[in-house]
Amino acid sequence: MIRTRTGTPDGTAPEEDGSGMRVGIVCPYAWDVPGGVQQHVGDLAEALGAMGHEVSVLAPLGDPDHPVPAYLVPAGRPVPVPYNGSVARLSFGPRTAARVRRWITEGRFDLLHIHEPAAPSVSLLACWAADGPVVATFHTSNPRSRAMAASSGALRSALEKINARVAVSEAARRTLVEHVGGDAVLIPNGVSVRRFAHAEPLPGWPGRGGSLGFLGRLDEPRKGLATLLEAFSRMAPHRPGLRLLVAGPGRPTCPGSPTPYGTAWCSSGGSTTPTRSASTTPPTSSARPTWAGRASVSC
Repeated sequence: MIRTRTGTPDGTAPEEDGSGMRVGIVCPYAWDVPGGVQQHVGDLAEALGAMGHEVSVLAPLGDPDHPVPAYLVPAGRPVPVPYNGSVARLSFGPRTAARVRRWITEGRFDLLHIHEPAAPSVSLLACWAADGPVVATFHTSNPRSRAMAASSGALRSALEKINARVAVSEAARRTLVEHVGGDAVLIPNGVSVRRFAHAEPLPGWPGRGGSLGFLGRLDEPRKGLATLLEAFSRMAPHRPGLRLLVAGPGRPTCPGSPTPYGTAWCSSGGSTTPTRSASTTPPTSSARPTWAGRASVSC
């Protein structure tokens, strides 16, 4: 069940000094749906593989034809569940629990790293089944989570197995402290700058009039694209030539938002490489935002 060592992000061979560990990483959300936790887990798996560790990632997978890395082990089909102000695709139940136990048993991990251990998915199941060193990373920021407050007693029994806690933000740490108890070390999300070190600017950008940029999921209202479009419409009359560049995976939920000035350019690719396609020429100025082109971006 353990996957072989992965290569480094820049294609070089991993270190081979014999000190590698067997690391199991658990992602509670569907791997085939764009999300920050999935991206974090994937980047972490690649980074650990580049250091010479053997990595296996367990996560739900809705589309069996979706391309996945060699280190991913599907944990079953997810179901959409309203969670943390959005719709999360989670996997739970007896079948999934059996898969989790088998993955942990066969993996013989030196370390288990569980993301979002309080999420009612494979992460919580992994906490219950864990029998070795466990590190947990908390991503959720929700100060008014009734679900976490109501289930905090049941969660504590599972979270007691965690040896080290990490929070990706102060808000995530505060959510943990207020609803579950205990504390966590604050370690923000990392970015593999090496992937973008030699990227070339898009032709014509940022332009003489300046530009604004948005990088994130286009189909997630909490990311704030609609707010940025509204701000752009207010700023553009006072900044002739101002343009907006929008990049990220997903279908935009606000393509018709009224923005009577300038141009909004949208690239909506979803791959994990920073290269761009041939259709990335920014459109000319227009009265409304123009959604155009595709680009391979990492969000």
